[in-house]
Amino acid sequence: MTRASADSVLSEMDQRLVAALQWDGRVTAERAAHVLGLSPATVRRRLQALGADGTVRVVISPVARPRNGGSAGALFLRIRVLRGKLDTIVAALAAREDIPFIDVTTSGDEIFAVARTEPGSRDPLIFRQLPSTQAVTSLETATILHVFRLTSEWRHQVLTVTERAALSPAEPAPETTASPGPYGVDTDALEQALIDALTPDARLTAAALAARTGHPESTVRRRLAQLTTQGRLITQVLVEPRRLGLPIEAKLLLHVPPDHLATAGKALADHPSVHGAFATSGPSNLHAAAYFPDLTALYGFLSEDLTGLGITHIETAIVSHAAKRTPAPLQPRR
Repeated sequence: MTRASADSVLSEMDQRLVAALQWDGRVTAERAAHVLGLSPATVRRRLQALGADGTVRVVISPVARPRNGGSAGALFLRIRVLRGKLDTIVAALAAREDIPFIDVTTSGDEIFAVARTEPGSRDPLIFRQLPSTQAVTSLETATILHVFRLTSEWRHQVLTVTERAALSPAEPAPETTASPGPYGVDTDALEQALIDALTPDARLTAAALAARTGHPESTVRRRLAQLTTQGRLITQVLVEPRRLGLPIEAKLLLHVPPDHLATAGKALADHPSVHGAFATSGPSNLHAAAYFPDLTALYGFLSEDLTGLGITHIETAIVSHAAKRTPAPLQPRR
């Protein structure tokens, strides 16, 4: 694939298919075709083409929303490195399973990352490994205290209200008992095997899952339906935002007084450009990330959309490229 085609904006039809997958990562070609006014054959052909070259991947979200939005415990890392050492540090971080997201900013010496860790733990990466690395010039960390919006919940705004409603899953069934764990979810061996198999490719068929897990296909179908009904099968569409006509991604670090924090966080979560919003520890108590079609739109967001939210300080960093979005693609079986 040439560089031009890899960076080109997807057709309107393909963007609408991406949006459909964002609403339902396991939507069938027949259902997507019915909602979008296309033929099933066209939908199957385009989904296969988009997946074959890696343009679009549907995975299990590497970050789940905690119960009631509360304590997540993951860390935001802001790492500055010596000039010329950026690629080395990025490669070392990308090799770690506990680092699902890595972004490099346009400054050329700055990395934003997310680290999965236990709340309050003395993570060796933070307390020993990164500080002792000579190529690292500074390290800032912030613990996620509350989730307002996750990337898996962001939707590309190309579908009508009627189409979105038709693709939206039903409200999760209420849980009769609270399950242990930070996310209020406790899985058995079968569910964990299904989630592990779906993690790199959330569109695997029930037949493929049965073959991978060794369980009867009827059992797999029943358990998938149960996970979906309970709202526990959280998918995420991985696609380069520039292919959606959104080449500008900005990281926003905001200072908000405590009495404005919840209101500002909810306002950011409701904004169509924002794909991540979190209350955090540290001097910047509200972190956000957003996509824009151009710098003019980013300026309008900063100068107009953020007014009246009580924000006293904002720092904006523009992302050069996303260095990691886990999970990795599924490798073909030999």
